[in-house]
Amino acid sequence: MTSAAEPSGRTRRRFAGVPYFLLLPGMLWLAVFFVVPMVFLLSQSLQTGTLETGYQLTFHFATYTDALSDFSHQFLRSFEYAFLATVLALLIGYPLAYAIALKAGRWKPVLLVMVVAPFFTSFLLRTLAWQTILNSDGLVVSFFRSTHLISLTRALGWTNGDQLLNSPLAVVTGLTYNFLPFMTLPLFASLDRLDPRLLEAAGDLYATPLTAFRRVTLPMSMPGVVAGTLLTFIPAAGDFINSQLLGNPKTAMIGQVIQGYFLRINDYPTAAALSFALMLTILVLVSVYVRRSGTEELV
Repeated sequence: MTSAAEPSGRTRRRFAGVPYFLLLPGMLWLAVFFVVPMVFLLSQSLQTGTLETGYQLTFHFATYTDALSDFSHQFLRSFEYAFLATVLALLIGYPLAYAIALKAGRWKPVLLVMVVAPFFTSFLLRTLAWQTILNSDGLVVSFFRSTHLISLTRALGWTNGDQLLNSPLAVVTGLTYNFLPFMTLPLFASLDRLDPRLLEAAGDLYATPLTAFRRVTLPMSMPGVVAGTLLTFIPAAGDFINSQLLGNPKTAMIGQVIQGYFLRINDYPTAAALSFALMLTILVLVSVYVRRSGTEELV
C-alpha cells in the first residue's frame, strides 16, 4: 500500500523529465554556438575557390594534407610552447595555491583577488605590458646581462643576441603569465577542500613533510592539477597574441598562421583546415591525458 507521503507513479514520471527540461537551454546553447560552427568550419575546410569567385563544397581533403605539411613546424612549436608554459605555470601556481589555501588564514580573500587581478585588464594590454618589461633598456634584461644568464639562454636558442624581446623566451613568458590564473584557481579549489587533520594524522604516523605531501596532499589535489593543466595548455596551444607581440617570424605559432589566413590572405579553406586539425589534435591529447591521470572526477 502506498503511503500518502510518497509520490504516486504518475507524479514521479512527471518530475522525471524536469532534469532534461533544465538541461535543454544549455544543450541548445551548445548546439547553436558550438556544434553548428564546427559543422560549418568542417564544410569550409573541404571547399575550393576564392573569395572573389566564391567557394564550393568539393570535399577537397588535400587541403588538410597540404596545410599540415606546410605548417608542421608551427604546429609542433605551438605544442612545445604550450607545454613549457603549462609546466612553468604549474611550478609557480601550485606553491601559490598551497599557500593561499592552507597558510593564508584571514588574508585568503585578499590573495585570491590578487590572483584574479590580471583579469581586470584586457588580454591585449597584459601582453603589451611585457613589451615594456622585456625592453632592452629594462631591469630584466640588465639582470640577465649582469648575471650572464643571457649567455645561457642564447646558447639554448631561447633569446636573440642580448635581447629578450622577440624571442621564444618572451613568448613562453607571456603565455605563462597570461594563463597562470587558470592554473592557480583550480589548484586552490582542490587544496582548499583538503582536511588539515589528514596532514596532522600523517605527522602523527611519523611521516616527513615531503612524505605527507607526496602521499596525502598531491593525490588529493590531482583533480585541480588536471583541471589547471588543461585550462592552461588548451588556450595556450591556440594563442596567437603572445607570439605576435612578443615573438618574431621564427616563433610564430599555429594560431598566428590561422589568424593570418583568415584575415589577411583570405584563404578560408586552409584556415578552416588548420583550425579543425588543431581542435582534433588537442581533443585527442586531452582525452589521453585525462584517462591516464586517474582522476575519476574529470573522466
